[in-house]
Amino acid sequence: MSGKAKGSAATHHWIMQRASAIALVPLTVWFVISLIVYAGAPYEEVREWVGSPGPAVMLIVLVVASFYHANLGLYEVVEDYIANPPVKSVAKVLVTVACVILGLIGVFSVLKIGFGG
Repeated sequence: MSGKAKGSAATHHWIMQRASAIALVPLTVWFVISLIVYAGAPYEEVREWVGSPGPAVMLIVLVVASFYHANLGLYEVVEDYIANPPVKSVAKVLVTVACVILGLIGVFSVLKIGFGG
């Protein structure tokens, strides 16, 4: 990979990490406020709320943005702290696979609670 391409990829990675962090700020504030509002509420009430289109979409966006941001950050940790190239490659794949699987579980959970009973 040429220096320019690597620099371009690094710049894109840096920008996406900051963009996902910025997106997570209002999503996290909204989520914490929602937790406070629904603290102690009966399960059915919370399930009805999660099944509403607005909260369901917001929760899914929160889950996806969180695991995307985590993947970007953990990728950087692997890049910076693992020196052995084969181990580094395997670690990058494992981090990405873990984030994708956990993100899918999160999205499925929101859909299951909100719409599946």
